[in-house]
Amino acid sequence: MAVTMALALAGNGTPANAQATPSAPGSTAPASQAASPTTSSKDIVGTWQGTLHIPAAGQNPEVNLRLVFKISRSAAGALSASWYSIDQTGRGIPMATITFQDGLLKFKSSMIERSYEGKMAEDGKSITGTWMEGDKPILLLLDRTTPDTAWAIPEVPKPMAADANPGFEVATIKPSKPGTRGKGIGFDGHKFIMRNVDMDDLISFAYGMHTKQIVGAQDWFDKDLFDIDGTPDVSGVPSMHQMELMMQKLLPDRFALKFHYEQRKLPAYIITVAGGGPKMTKTKFGPNDPQAFFFRAFGDLTVGNMTIKEFATWFQGGVMDRPVVDQTGLTDRYDFHLKWTPDDSQFAQWRSSNGPFQAPVGDNPDAPPSLWTAMQEQLGLKMESGQAMDDVIVIDHVDHPSPN
Repeated sequence: MAVTMALALAGNGTPANAQATPSAPGSTAPASQAASPTTSSKDIVGTWQGTLHIPAAGQNPEVNLRLVFKISRSAAGALSASWYSIDQTGRGIPMATITFQDGLLKFKSSMIERSYEGKMAEDGKSITGTWMEGDKPILLLLDRTTPDTAWAIPEVPKPMAADANPGFEVATIKPSKPGTRGKGIGFDGHKFIMRNVDMDDLISFAYGMHTKQIVGAQDWFDKDLFDIDGTPDVSGVPSMHQMELMMQKLLPDRFALKFHYEQRKLPAYIITVAGGGPKMTKTKFGPNDPQAFFFRAFGDLTVGNMTIKEFATWFQGGVMDRPVVDQTGLTDRYDFHLKWTPDDSQFAQWRSSNGPFQAPVGDNPDAPPSLWTAMQEQLGLKMESGQAMDDVIVIDHVDHPSPN
């Protein structure tokens, strides 16, 4: 299971600021679905590929990514497809919707905010269309592949055994480079990486707590920033829970952390289901498949393969100024996008690594709604201020990290 929070805390799977590309269930297409020279131009089934040229923006150079799309059809005639960005990962993302009619192909991902619309050539060998990179249209030409022309898809790293209880075989903790912006947590190959994180981040990540649930924090908890590189003592890619276990072992070992739990009544934000019910898309992934939680910008969030309880935990840690409690009763896992205009009470967790957060100002008629309105209109959820009994961590002892 993999989680990424670009521009925020990221979980294992991909480095922060990379696209989250979880593996698609059954992502290896049967050989019978491979295109051949005799494929009809009216048939979209097969493997298609093309290079996406993302234009340079600001100080970022042009990025060229090879994309592969595997399209199949069920016995009942329903189309399905998975998308692979093979220069980033071998993991695939299933398309939430796909249609092909009168030579026009359309598909859309609910896990990552991407979509495509293109017209097939008369000979059935190519498609010319537009790829939507978020809200940015980019020309993308796709070619039908044969076994000789198909690009190899990288092998996906094997997951850690489900019953494994990992720690760190070795971990290096260093002060972050001054002036570094953003935060990130990721699992890259065989290495666990954290960038620009403070002690509040580490405790919140390890124990699923909001900073308001940490009692007795030292004054350096939200000021001193660290980079952590480590190798697990168990082979395979750890799940989200296993990454938490690793951090729960690192904190007492390297920071001499000692604490105890108490229950207290705290100001909180409470999520319930709005009238009309949830509007989110149920994921096509399973509970042990990768997850996603990342920001393209402040107020532009992508969530994939998460329960609302998991969303609430990550949302409180990355956005809100108090704990977020899930009282929806929903147990399904969802893929969704949430876009809103932040106010100055949100994203305080970023200020230690990004400087003061400036909320949007001015009267922009095209600006997204407030968070409260966006939650209800886009997700079918209601979030309101309230109070709830919740666990708090009371710090008994902590030190700066011991030498490497």
